[in-house]
Amino acid sequence: MAIAPDKAIAETLPTPAKHQEFDWQNCWYPIAFTQDLPQDLPYRFSLYNEPLVLFRNQEGKLGCLTDRCSHRAARLSDGQIIDGRIECLYHGWQFGIDGQCLHIPQLPQDAKMPANACVKSLPVVERQGIIWMWAGQEQPIEELIPTIPELDKPGVFCTDYIRDLPYDQTYFIENVIDPAHVYISHDGVVGKRENAQPLDLEVLDSSLSGIRGRWRSTRQPHQPWSLLNFIAPNLVLYQSDNSNTGKFGGVVLYSLPLSKDRCRVFVRNYGNFFPWQMKLMPRWFDHIMIRNIILEGDLQIVVEQKRQIERLGKSLKEIYLPLKTSDTLVVEYRKWLDKFGQGLPFYQGYSSEKDFHSNELQENSLTLDRLSQHTQICSSCNQAYRVTNFSKQILIGLAIALAALAILTDNSWVKPVAVAGGLLAVVLAFAAQKLKTKFERAYTRH
Repeated sequence: MAIAPDKAIAETLPTPAKHQEFDWQNCWYPIAFTQDLPQDLPYRFSLYNEPLVLFRNQEGKLGCLTDRCSHRAARLSDGQIIDGRIECLYHGWQFGIDGQCLHIPQLPQDAKMPANACVKSLPVVERQGIIWMWAGQEQPIEELIPTIPELDKPGVFCTDYIRDLPYDQTYFIENVIDPAHVYISHDGVVGKRENAQPLDLEVLDSSLSGIRGRWRSTRQPHQPWSLLNFIAPNLVLYQSDNSNTGKFGGVVLYSLPLSKDRCRVFVRNYGNFFPWQMKLMPRWFDHIMIRNIILEGDLQIVVEQKRQIERLGKSLKEIYLPLKTSDTLVVEYRKWLDKFGQGLPFYQGYSSEKDFHSNELQENSLTLDRLSQHTQICSSCNQAYRVTNFSKQILIGLAIALAALAILTDNSWVKPVAVAGGLLAVVLAFAAQKLKTKFERAYTRH
């Protein structure tokens, strides 16, 4: 049975209300997985284009500061950590985790520290292996951190993945709140094209705090519903629970709005049913063989989608042709932005937007740059990449040395050993190069 595009979907969802704004500042934002924070280096990031820097002092306490030296506006993240202080690389001004200026080399010993030499600091805490930042002026409320209670249950295993995406947060949330695309965009990875079908999608609640929804296959109408929630401003949560077997799990998708053209995503798969092979798999191997391919399966599609929408210059309501059986939650999210997003620095709702269009269009080579978007900000992959590259160089040098030995020696048993060793080194160097490209080049279908 053919299903016609149902424009009535937009009429069944809440209409924008005036004078309701989500307070995007007085809430928590994920900055990094704890394991990905460098030990003795500044960690650079941004929130809605505001540059920020994170670091630890000698006692291991975290500090988050505006990434701008109070002296002459150089980036603090270009500096270094000395004795638990972040030092500006321009003139050596040093700041503590509270933003206080603690040392100015050019200041006379008997002179007082300038009153306005400090930089703004923001509260940060660690919860469930993630570092969180409070962006507002009000007293931070740690109970508002969107943690997942199931992660604290015994027997639960999780995998963590971080990625920078070349489009803004709203396109990421629209993408992951849409289960219908998985069968096509991720065919052969986590979905199968032949399983594409109409879905049962329901909005259970939509309010200032987010959206509660659920979905299931229409081919198996008696299967349990899967919960799919958006918790404002930065969490999409898939959850499933089989009460008959006691197995449960889910996918946690946090996001950090870096700018109009970039967001950082933190993906956590969890459950109490992971096989032992998955638990023993090195994190970097899981990333290059599974997680990167999943994220890259539709990365270029979303980039081009955003380009087309910006070129058209129309509202999404005018452009989209939604189906109830695939797009209900997508339209609901965009309408949530219509209703509550006016206070955001920028946004694109279903029928409204605010300062949304970007000033640049990235080339395809930049949108699929796995090295900078993932490897360099993931501690596990970065270390594995360095080891692989170093091993390759050593093997190449060894192959050259053994080849020279084979040429120069007259010893009847040394020559064949040198030749065999040289060939083995070449093969291993080639394998190291192939592995190295896994950390650099993105997956593409064509």
